Amino acid sequence: MDHERVVRDVTVRLPMASTALEACQWTVAALSRHTPATVSILLQVHDRLRCVAATGAWQVFSTVPLKTGSDTGRDPEPSIVARVYDSGEPATVPDVTADPDYLPVRPDVTAEICVPVRDRSGRPLGVLDLQWSGPVETDRWRATAQRLADRLGARLGALGGPPAESRSEKLLRHATAMTTAPTDWDLMTAAIAAARDVSALSAAVLILDGRREPRLGAPTGTPGPLEARIRAELAEAGPAALGRMIARAHRHGSAYTLGEAGHPPTEDYLPLTRAGARTLVAVPVGPPDGGGVLLVADERMLRPDPTTVNLIELLAGQAWTCLDRLRTLARLREQASSDPLTGLRHTGPFGQRIARATPGRTALLAIDVDGFKDVNDTYGHQAGDRLLVGLARALEGALRQGDELYRTGGDEFVAVIEVSRPEEAVRIAERLTEAARRVGRTISVGVALPRPGETPERTLSRADQALYAVKKHGRDGVHLSAA
Repeated sequence: MDHERVVRDVTVRLPMASTALEACQWTVAALSRHTPATVSILLQVHDRLRCVAATGAWQVFSTVPLKTGSDTGRDPEPSIVARVYDSGEPATVPDVTADPDYLPVRPDVTAEICVPVRDRSGRPLGVLDLQWSGPVETDRWRATAQRLADRLGARLGALGGPPAESRSEKLLRHATAMTTAPTDWDLMTAAIAAARDVSALSAAVLILDGRREPRLGAPTGTPGPLEARIRAELAEAGPAALGRMIARAHRHGSAYTLGEAGHPPTEDYLPLTRAGARTLVAVPVGPPDGGGVLLVADERMLRPDPTTVNLIELLAGQAWTCLDRLRTLARLREQASSDPLTGLRHTGPFGQRIARATPGRTALLAIDVDGFKDVNDTYGHQAGDRLLVGLARALEGALRQGDELYRTGGDEFVAVIEVSRPEEAVRIAERLTEAARRVGRTISVGVALPRPGETPERTLSRADQALYAVKKHGRDGVHLSAA
């Protein structure tokens, strides 16, 4: 093999390449004429190594996570190409079966050479990777590959570096971020950032139809000047104005300005023009009943193309799908942790709460409804259910802000309260008995404060014992467990 000829054939066309993509494609095509190896070039595009040119493989990896991090915040498993990019050192793998970082592209590959691609200043741009399925002079090819990578890197540097991330690639990246968002706030933050990035406009605002009235979605970090002014104008305009914008988008569909001077905005959008917006894309989000609108704007007078609007529509659809999923999961979690009759949290959350009890400060109040069985036997279970619901509301109303009430059994409740001394816990328990009397019932309450080193279960057992002491002495009262 004449390696000088390989280098000459590959580099002769590089000065003629007008784009980074052309330079990489010509390099791969020329190399493939001299070796049966699988050849690929991966360049950093945003937070991934993206394959921009390849030949000779049954399959190539479109993107490879960088070794230093990922969208999810967890370090991905490094690959050979990520390892070379991260370290800046070439790698020769004479036996890929012995390297756990090898990315399989076909079953017959035996050896791999991967070298970094850097510009003249040494800035990493990507990697040149070659994989063979037969005997190869690894030392010669490693030296040749590095020479080619250096020439390619110099040309890429002259052309401005790796190709820019396409809008479809941006949309895919942002869609992944929205899909993995753990909360409504994180999702709205991701959606707003995505709208700005994909549209290349400077401001984005999400308006959602809330339970009571329309509201502005979460801002992302520190909003830019235009976005801050738009949010301020919309807040001053009030819920009715936000509702009109939502209704307009859902009634007529997506809309955008044409970047032409001398045409006044409709009344609905006056708050935006007062803020300085001269370009606007408005896209409906979700269903007409309960959805919202995504507004993307700029101070410059631009003409968004229809493709941009289509991408924002896709983005809005993905954002709503993710938001609806988060809300559904939240409802399911609430249903799983709440008593369907009274709406109070039940045994599972109660167990988690008392596990955090502070010795000497967290009091447990075990509560039992006096004579509840007689109500069920005499008037039926529906009457018993009405009694429990009414009593639960009365007890909740008697507790302080921050106190928690749980239903742990048929007619059994437990209040978890923070107090500074036992006497305070007793006074709150007495308020509960008074609240019960006001709705025509009586309750028995046992009070216990956790002891140092005592398990939560043992504290609750002492509260139950104190409750039984009240029952034994005539019910309708409070008893404090001995310290």
